[in-house]
Amino acid sequence: MLILQSPAKINLVLEIISKRDDGYHEIKSIMQTIGLYDMIRFEEAQDLELNCTVSQLQTDNNLVMKAAQLLRQVSGCKKGSRIKLDKRIPWSAGFGGGSSNAAITLIGLNRMWGLNYPERELADIGSRIGSDIPFFIYGGTCLAEGRGEKISPLPDIVPEWFVFIKPDIPDQANKTTRLYGMMQPANYTEGTHATGMQALIESGGRLTSASLYNAFDYVVFKAYPELVRYWGPFHRSGAGKLHLAGSGPAIFTLAEDEAKANEIKQKLAEQGITSIVVPSAKRGSI
Repeated sequence: MLILQSPAKINLVLEIISKRDDGYHEIKSIMQTIGLYDMIRFEEAQDLELNCTVSQLQTDNNLVMKAAQLLRQVSGCKKGSRIKLDKRIPWSAGFGGGSSNAAITLIGLNRMWGLNYPERELADIGSRIGSDIPFFIYGGTCLAEGRGEKISPLPDIVPEWFVFIKPDIPDQANKTTRLYGMMQPANYTEGTHATGMQALIESGGRLTSASLYNAFDYVVFKAYPELVRYWGPFHRSGAGKLHLAGSGPAIFTLAEDEAKANEIKQKLAEQGITSIVVPSAKRGSI
């Protein structure tokens, strides 16, 4: 039996460069795993079987099953696995939990089945299912380009603390596609935010609120009008600049340290709002 952690992520920077001829968007992003995890257990079995703690996700369309089936197809391996997915990351919130689960499935079965594919090959396999999956093969801090599948690992950032709110908003189908559809060419940038963040990280500097950037913040209230009622309380709790976590609707702020993060959490609780405090996670922390 093999048990692995499957981390969530945030985009420290997410820039949209242009719309591509294939319908996707060219992006430049600095992606970061955080210390919020699902747990995945792999056991030997004759066939592939998924057991998920969230009934809505107990389906063959779950990216865990898609990843397992694709890996078996690509490798020609005839082995199976009984996979138990213990969901702890809020889903449909912008944390990339599904993509992470798929990547960790590729990593776990690669080990269990003795396939010995290197990271770059697992990332290539994962890119056939979803653009964020290659990032989770590497984890830690990475530069993502193309439609998000071109990954360049960066040094681990200086440990940071974040405070997240997962708003009580109904799940929205195709939310990322819808968000991209709201973006205008005026919202496109040239990658300078990501380049600046990369230089900051490589120099060993600390993140600042001003260094974080998400292009989807331009349309945050158009995409999620319900977020208006969370914005004021979050700021009154001592938060700095607020950002969408990926494509949202979760929102977050960077805290000065763990004590400040917990102070913000407490002040939100006094206003009746639940939040979570999460640290950044280094590469290799699964």
